[in-house]
Amino acid sequence: MKITKLIIGIVSIITALTLSACSGNNEHEDQNEETMQDHSSMMDHSGNGDVPDTLKAAENSTYKVGDKVIIKEGHMDGMKGAEATIVGAYDTIVYTISYNPTNGGKRVENHKWVIHEELLDAGTEPFRPGAEVQINADHMKGMEGVTAVIDSAEETTVYMIDFTLTTNGDKVTNHKWVTGSELKAK
Repeated sequence: MKITKLIIGIVSIITALTLSACSGNNEHEDQNEETMQDHSSMMDHSGNGDVPDTLKAAENSTYKVGDKVIIKEGHMDGMKGAEATIVGAYDTIVYTISYNPTNGGKRVENHKWVIHEELLDAGTEPFRPGAEVQINADHMKGMEGVTAVIDSAEETTVYMIDFTLTTNGDKVTNHKWVTGSELKAK
């Protein structure tokens, strides 16, 4: 019971910090728009659909596998406004991270999203903003194996989606990850 209260307290603090960090930060949003094109060119748009063994499917997700949705926020050019199909829904902790790619590319700031199960030696407790972690995911070239800094953390449902880029019609399969707040029902 004490551990449950501790976890709830930690998640509450993280959520409060995340929400306060996001309010009124238009300069940061402008920076994200400027760097999105550079960032998206490094992303591996499609994935293989594999998920960590410890990742648990969501039992009560807003969107179910097979649901059609519209992407409200894009992590890459051609993503925002695209119609997507939900191919997986998982309950976890999602992080935005900043890191220097192993391939010598430009520093990546506030990459969305890496999940708790994609961090090496993550344990069961969530990481707080400012913590250094090692990444065990290859969403982008130069990401796997880097030491990254946690920018934000949120306990939520993440979705794996299939969609077609609005910019060039390329199909993207098993894209990892989007959150429910980045989607709307079709």
